[in-house]
Amino acid sequence: MPIRVNLDVILAQRKMSVTALAEAVDITIANLSKLKTGKAKAIRFSTLEKLCRVLECQPGDILEYGDD
Repeated sequence: MPIRVNLDVILAQRKMSVTALAEAVDITIANLSKLKTGKAKAIRFSTLEKLCRVLECQPGDILEYGDD
């Protein structure tokens, strides 16, 4: 899949757990895990906005395109 999700990297940089992020963004841990592992089929802009606000990053920091 050419779209990669870099949540693991950002969470490690912020020293934040998946549980803490899920609570801050008001998303279930299961849905956040699907996104984190790249198994999610879509993401709402509102969810992406909340992730960026909490993680203090840009959408391009979370999502990356690359030819595989």
